Amino acid sequence: GKAMILQVTQGTQGLYGFVIFFLAFNKVTGIGSSMTFAQGCQIFGACLPIAIGGLVSAIAQGKVAAASVNILAKKENDWSKGMILCITVEFYAILCLLASFLMLNGI
Repeated sequence: GKAMILQVTQGTQGLYGFVIFFLAFNKVTGIGSSMTFAQGCQIFGACLPIAIGGLVSAIAQGKVAAASVNILAKKENDWSKGMILCITVEFYAILCLLASFLMLNGI
């Protein structure tokens, strides 16, 4: 169970991207066929924080999670140290989600 938690944590960035996709999709369909190039660029720019930040943090969190599984294998009682490190990297993905969310709501 402890290893499963460490393995699943880096998958949350995909979920965050999926949430932003739906928000951006609602913006595009809400604007309709009269969307200007500038509005399209704004929506694209609003999606960049979660796209780039999610990619970078998922890779980093995968490395941290792999190291945390090694900690778990050697000292089972110290798995919480690895989990704290994973949560630290997760925080940056949440900041990217928040940035994209706020930017999309501002359009």
